[in-house]
Amino acid sequence: MKEISCIIIDDELEIRNRVESLLLKFEGVKVISKEGISEKAIEKVIELKPDIVFIDIEMPRMNGFDIINKIREQFCYPTFIFVTAYNQYAIKAIKKEAFDFLLKPVDIEELSQTIERYKEKIAHHINHPKIQCLSEREKEVLELLLQGFSSKKIAKKLFISKATIDTHRRNILEKTGMKSTAELIALK
Repeated sequence: MKEISCIIIDDELEIRNRVESLLLKFEGVKVISKEGISEKAIEKVIELKPDIVFIDIEMPRMNGFDIINKIREQFCYPTFIFVTAYNQYAIKAIKKEAFDFLLKPVDIEELSQTIERYKEKIAHHINHPKIQCLSEREKEVLELLLQGFSSKKIAKKLFISKATIDTHRRNILEKTGMKSTAELIALK
């Protein structure tokens, strides 16, 4: 499995540093950015396309739910894990399709369980019968699509033309019987 990239969004420096120090204990997990200002956090998530975003709910100017909406409006779909001191947000977090909900101070055991469940989810997705019919290159393109990369960025990353990526995208949809990339993302 490839390295899991993470961004931490919290207005409290101490919390950002704590979550980072805990994540560094896990092999194959890398923190690529820590942000305390909502607007900057949105820019970083869209630019870096992390696998996981650990996000606080109560933040100045814009709350965690608003930040998620802004990120998704840009067709960027990382896995969101809420980290908050307020458990009354749990239901709303679930409705926002958050992957998990961790209470502050973050417990290493709970974080470990969350990371393991994430790894299982990714392994299940990649090993889904509909995905197994794809060529290795198509699987590579699909993985990048699922990370939110555009065809143009995938082409640049793989050193092939955008037209070739578009062909792979059509083949992926045809072979899996899906109508859109969104259907592939939702594949269970």
